[in-house]
Amino acid sequence: MRNIFPFTSIVGQERMKRALILNAVYPQIGGVLIRGERGTAKSTAARALSALLPEIEVVQECRFGCDPAQPTAWCTECRERAAKSGGHDLPHSKRRTQFVDLPVSATEDRVVGTLDIEQAIQKGIRRFEPGVLASANRGLLYVDEVNLLDDHVVDLLLDSAAMGVNVVEREGISFSHPARFILVGTMNPEEGDLRPQLLDRFAFAVDITGIHDQMARMQILERNLQFESDPEGFREEWEPHEQQLSHEIDRARKLLGDVKYRQSDLASIAGLVGGLGVDGHRADLVILKGARAHAAFQGRTYITKEDILLAAELALPHRLKRQPFQEDGSISAQDLSERLEKAESEFPGGDEAELDEAGEEGATKKKR
Repeated sequence: MRNIFPFTSIVGQERMKRALILNAVYPQIGGVLIRGERGTAKSTAARALSALLPEIEVVQECRFGCDPAQPTAWCTECRERAAKSGGHDLPHSKRRTQFVDLPVSATEDRVVGTLDIEQAIQKGIRRFEPGVLASANRGLLYVDEVNLLDDHVVDLLLDSAAMGVNVVEREGISFSHPARFILVGTMNPEEGDLRPQLLDRFAFAVDITGIHDQMARMQILERNLQFESDPEGFREEWEPHEQQLSHEIDRARKLLGDVKYRQSDLASIAGLVGGLGVDGHRADLVILKGARAHAAFQGRTYITKEDILLAAELALPHRLKRQPFQEDGSISAQDLSERLEKAESEFPGGDEAELDEAGEEGATKKKR
């Protein structure tokens, strides 16, 4: 494997690292947009995260890395193979998590893949040429300078990230495959911004700047020089920390389904977001998913006020309306905390039965 700067050796930028880790624990959160000036470790962090993600089980010889444990989400080819085998389980194996880099010049066909219509018409053969979404399934899809991508391509990426499937249809012929991935977009605001409609589709957004603390900058210098002079030795030095974080992410993924939440938690989130005048309901869902992911990462099966606040810090700033003479929609942690306490106090109580998330849309059921 090509030497990659270790994720755990990145100095500072805790909010960015938290957003990436929570998406690694729960990819259905919906991705993260990292906005910042040049040289603030945006791309370094994205590549470093993929290097420490746990290995995954895949169906053998599947071009899309289908999950053997999720037959309902298999690609068209795996479903056909399973039907021919008479219902027998398909063989599976393990592989590393893929890191896929999407070029700024990518076209729609390059992203979603193409169907060979000529082969279908002349020979009755359905031939599908996979695109970027196929390679990224169950991996990490990295889009540098996402603000420079064609808006239509960005829409395709965000739709696939939300739906978890890529469907290609041409002349009455269709092919589908799973497209679940950790979406990481980076951009320099000096080069232009995303349209508000696209910005809202990113679950989390983090604004980062260069670190000004003298000691921290000295650490950055030392670690970069050590990595440049001896990449393998540097990675070996940080390997115990990498292994520990990888284990914690894997453990959190397994625990995530057991993380419960109460109606009072939902009321707190709804009151917080509604009180800030945020449009739509995507922010509410993102905060709940982020809070559950953070609880799982902490080894808990219930969410707390801290989980909600940490998720809200990532889910709200890019969705808040800008006030006059305000450069962005930022809000302080103290203000968020006070607003959350107010939302909690206004909830009349009532049924405190624990709730479970049922499906991606956040449907819930009572647990007696």
